[in-house]
Amino acid sequence: MKRRYMRLFGVVALISASYWVSVWLHASDHKSHTAADTSTSIRRTGSWFGAPGAPQPSSAPPPAAVPAGVEGGVEGGDGGGQVLKAYLSNTNTNTNSSVAPDPDPDPAGPGPALLPPVPPTPPGPLHIEFNWTRTMSDVRKESSQNLREGGRYQPPDCTSQHKVAIIIPFRNRQDHLKHWLFYLHPILKRQQLDYGVYVINQHGNGTFNRAKLLNVGYVEALKEYAYDCFVFSDVDLVPMDDRNLYRCHPQPRHMASAMDKFGFKMPYGAFFGGVVALSGEQYLSINGFPNGYWGWGGEDDDMYKRVILRRMSVSRPDTKIGMYKMVRHTRDAQNEANPHNVQKLSQTKADIDNDGINSLRYEVKKIVKDTLYTMIDVDLLGPK
Repeated sequence: MKRRYMRLFGVVALISASYWVSVWLHASDHKSHTAADTSTSIRRTGSWFGAPGAPQPSSAPPPAAVPAGVEGGVEGGDGGGQVLKAYLSNTNTNTNSSVAPDPDPDPAGPGPALLPPVPPTPPGPLHIEFNWTRTMSDVRKESSQNLREGGRYQPPDCTSQHKVAIIIPFRNRQDHLKHWLFYLHPILKRQQLDYGVYVINQHGNGTFNRAKLLNVGYVEALKEYAYDCFVFSDVDLVPMDDRNLYRCHPQPRHMASAMDKFGFKMPYGAFFGGVVALSGEQYLSINGFPNGYWGWGGEDDDMYKRVILRRMSVSRPDTKIGMYKMVRHTRDAQNEANPHNVQKLSQTKADIDNDGINSLRYEVKKIVKDTLYTMIDVDLLGPK
């Protein structure tokens, strides 16, 4: 009898011990999950990516400052090509850059809530009408709310997932810029972007070079902020639908898929002009825009070929969401069609590694910070 009670006591003791071991393991597992969830939460607020030594988001080029002494890609007498090439090589591979993205307003706290990748449903189709009596002062009164100097905007109560530089090639288009700013600032705010507007003005009266101005905009914008998306837009194109999101996608994005100039249709399948969006990684993989297209035509087709050569594809919104209205105008002097540009298109494959952001040369003449935009006046050092 005594042995029977001893065996029963042993079984009860074993069951009790198993129970308490299970409770302890469950508590430990809960604690580890809580720590992991907290870490994920910190990453999503943006604080984690800004911490010293933390890796940067893979979709964005690691932020870095342009080396001291480099002004517009020109240093000393070497023309700047090798200097800028080395700089871009470093920023493309060094994930522990000494210059981190702008920190949260309160580094000690968790930071503002992170916005969803896609904003709440925007209004949709927009009525676009170009009022020629509207002045730039009128635009400032209506569109400058919550803007910082230089045309910078960040959602006031939350953190956007999209750091977007809007880059506009420019010369003698003040009226067009007025219309663009009037419509685009409200659109970009509704889309809850962390954005800046950069107007890159070609200094002097030499032959216009749209593509090279866009390369300049990319380099100059990154000197100011850790943008991870770049929208390259002509100043005379205004979107007609709020759902056409000014942000980057897994593939290079041709946003102006239905311009009124072409009857709201694609003029041809490989058309890549007007407004395009590329992430920093996509832009660098194609070596940016070609610098050799002086005068009108060809550079957008060259960009399309570069995208395909790098085994990417072009994404587009449908023709309802991708509708754009153009401010009508005549072609500027010194921007006539250049027949040599058509011949140059046949050399894209041979030129892609040598003609682009790694061979960019220019000189900054002046930078003006307006409430609505940053104007950068540059000498492209091209043919007179």
